[in-house]
Amino acid sequence: MAIRLRRPAVPLTDAWRHVPVRPRGSTRLGISFRTPVLAALGLDAGATMAALLAHPFQLIRLGAYWNRLEPAPATFVPDELDRQVDAAERAGKEVVLCVGPVKTFGYPEFFVPAHHLAAPLPEGRLVTPSTHPDLLTAAIAFATRVVERYRGRRSIVAWQVEHEAVDPLGAEHSWRLAGTWAEEEVNAVRAADPTRPVVMSGFLPMSLPGRLVQGWRCRDQGDSLAVAQRLADVVGLDCYPRLALAGLGGRTLYLDGGRRPWRGGRPDQLRAWARHAGRQLLISEGQAEPWETVTSPPNPANGAMYSCPPERVIGNYNDCMAWTGQGGDPLWAYLFWGAEYWILRERSGDPTYLGAFRRVLDEG
Repeated sequence: MAIRLRRPAVPLTDAWRHVPVRPRGSTRLGISFRTPVLAALGLDAGATMAALLAHPFQLIRLGAYWNRLEPAPATFVPDELDRQVDAAERAGKEVVLCVGPVKTFGYPEFFVPAHHLAAPLPEGRLVTPSTHPDLLTAAIAFATRVVERYRGRRSIVAWQVEHEAVDPLGAEHSWRLAGTWAEEEVNAVRAADPTRPVVMSGFLPMSLPGRLVQGWRCRDQGDSLAVAQRLADVVGLDCYPRLALAGLGGRTLYLDGGRRPWRGGRPDQLRAWARHAGRQLLISEGQAEPWETVTSPPNPANGAMYSCPPERVIGNYNDCMAWTGQGGDPLWAYLFWGAEYWILRERSGDPTYLGAFRRVLDEG
């Protein structure tokens, strides 16, 4: 791991054309589709999804965002999600549907409707079934309703429960869901559909400082990966090898994990556990867009961002494939994170991110 001080914008090169692509074997390849970020990027949902679905990947992860499906009390408006599932099916894709309810992928990751919150969740505290029983009841009812609506769809191959279920919600909030909360939601989803696997995801720190911080903040019940190992059928790893910490003048301070995180330690422990327990692993978020100091990744003209230039779309994928190729079982899936950003880049005159993705699909 290295801490680097770099200029955040770097020149675009054709390096992405020359990076070798590792074979994926039986691992599904796919993307996540983040409805909440589309407006921030100035993209149309239908056109963006159509453009992405034209590529020959196998799997797409969709989110049932609670405040979008239940915009007012006693309402349920699934039209947007219906259109997304329909479009995925027409394109022949498999679907992982994240039912949330409290946390779902895509900033701000917290999508509880305001009418279910009498007050903000208490900072620095665990949110438990006993502290917030009404919210848990409503969350279970929502998740159950979503599963019951879509369980007849053949395209759906798994349900995801929560997103990084018991980890703190980024740097903005310090409250955390209790493991018992997540367990009750998982039980409800399995009761509504016992035929499909449950996915749970967790952030995999790829630097020593990240591991120390996460270990300290989650020391009382373990982090989301530990809870996923206990509750889920498929454990998802959210992997960001290079991320920005802070801006310093015209430069940015980065944590750069490089390839070191895949050499022993927790990744190998997870792989050994999965083999022994008969469970599966996936990369639920493989970094394929920049992680800078702002919420929406920058879109520089004639340049790229240091945290993830186009060649790292392939390089990050390669590192994961190399890890699983070390005598381990193949990943269940690898989901590239940042597909909407690729469309933004293409429409801004830079097709290189989509080009890098397409190389993995064609050559992997």
